[in-house]
Amino acid sequence: MNIYQHFRPEEREYIDQVLQWKSYVEGQYSPKLTDFLDPREQHILKKIIGENADVKYKFFGGREETERNRALLFPDYFQVESEDFQISLFEIDYPKKFVTIEHRQVLGTLMSLGLKRSKFGDILMDEGRIQFFAAKEISDYVKLNVDSIGRAGVKLVEVQVEEAIQSQEKWEQHELTVSSLRLDTILSGASHLSRQKSLTLIQQGLVKVNWTKQENPSFQCAEGDLISARGYGRTKLMEIEGKTKKDKWKINIGVQK
Repeated sequence: MNIYQHFRPEEREYIDQVLQWKSYVEGQYSPKLTDFLDPREQHILKKIIGENADVKYKFFGGREETERNRALLFPDYFQVESEDFQISLFEIDYPKKFVTIEHRQVLGTLMSLGLKRSKFGDILMDEGRIQFFAAKEISDYVKLNVDSIGRAGVKLVEVQVEEAIQSQEKWEQHELTVSSLRLDTILSGASHLSRQKSLTLIQQGLVKVNWTKQENPSFQCAEGDLISARGYGRTKLMEIEGKTKKDKWKINIGVQK
């Protein structure tokens, strides 16, 4: 069976990497820890590893219900602890009374360090408090090199993972029947927009799939995709249940509230 046929052509390199991780665990009979994976990457790993294989896996991103998680692949004998995921949590200390820091500024600063996005997990924000997860192996470098975000002087304070801000996000699940898995069709159904409005948002560069701008309305969505449209929130494509008798797609989505 050609495993690649079930995924997008551009995902081939990542699929090969997952297969290498699996082979490592089988050959060395020891665990393998990945960087932070986005929801689509997690979905692909689940599909490739399977639920009943000799190699097991678990995801953890620092707290329950994180979007970006590290994966730990391990053999049967291995007992997984949260410490095995090697995650650091930083809280940003800044003059909250005088300065407002936005999510995009935090991410921009972290990306300016020359590190891959996969070295960082979720960025958490709640009433002026800001935290972010990072791979433990880069924590010292991050602490040494972040002293400002935007125009604000900041200090990074490493805190216990258990002190993570609890998510205020809520996702409502819905079943939809759509004519196709095109991006404009999914966005239209999930956000209750006309096809023309969805098309305009996509062509204006206001829509992202898995954090990457997607300007092709006919882009084929797949399970695990996270779709965000500026001003219209985010949607997760949880499950593609199959086709109806009328040749439409029945899907399960999560809409952020």
